[in-house]
Amino acid sequence: MTLTLHSYWRSSCSWRVRVALHLKGLPFTYRAVDLGAGEQFAPAHRARNPMSMVPLLEVEEDGRVLKLAQSMAILEWLEERHPSPPLLPRDPAGRARVRAIAEDVNSSIQPYQNASTMKWLRERHPGDDLAFTHHFLTRSLTGLEEVVRDGAGRFSHGDSVTLGDLFIVPQLYGARRFGVDIAKFPTLLRVEASCAALPAFALGEPDAQPDAPAVSPPASPAPPASPAPRSP
Repeated sequence: MTLTLHSYWRSSCSWRVRVALHLKGLPFTYRAVDLGAGEQFAPAHRARNPMSMVPLLEVEEDGRVLKLAQSMAILEWLEERHPSPPLLPRDPAGRARVRAIAEDVNSSIQPYQNASTMKWLRERHPGDDLAFTHHFLTRSLTGLEEVVRDGAGRFSHGDSVTLGDLFIVPQLYGARRFGVDIAKFPTLLRVEASCAALPAFALGEPDAQPDAPAVSPPASPAPPASPAPRSP
């Protein structure tokens, strides 16, 4: 099986998938799609994904190519095909909680910072785009802090990495970009620090990607001085 990930260095949705691939030890080829230059709308990419989005994971196996879009669908597919290490708890209630955390970010927070959303606002309401994003990110992360606090350990669900963590870490990066005061979210910051100690998260960082600019603004915290090993 050969995996090719079509990604953009700063795409939070692509970031989630990169971390999952590294956590599961799955080698993949990275293909950059420059969202800033509009490459997602080019015929070559639209032939792969008519929604003109990243990530897009191509799976070549037995002479066939499977094209997987949408980070949640990709992550669920990876979990089913490569269940070790698991990113979903074994119990149904735990799986539901982790999926809810992931969807809180995926459906209720991240869309407010989408480039297409902000572009629409800039064109019709000049000067309001940043205030809009800052307001909704702050409000939504306040709720997420409460959701995660009840049930968090070192990570968002106990002491093992789950899908929820793969969504939280990129979202905090996005919040920093838009000037949100993330000091208000101590539980989320603790989760982020635990994730920062794991090599898979470092490999998935935006600045670690081949299409990242030579110099980009800092957005992720330094790993803790004495990181604890990942729970089995």
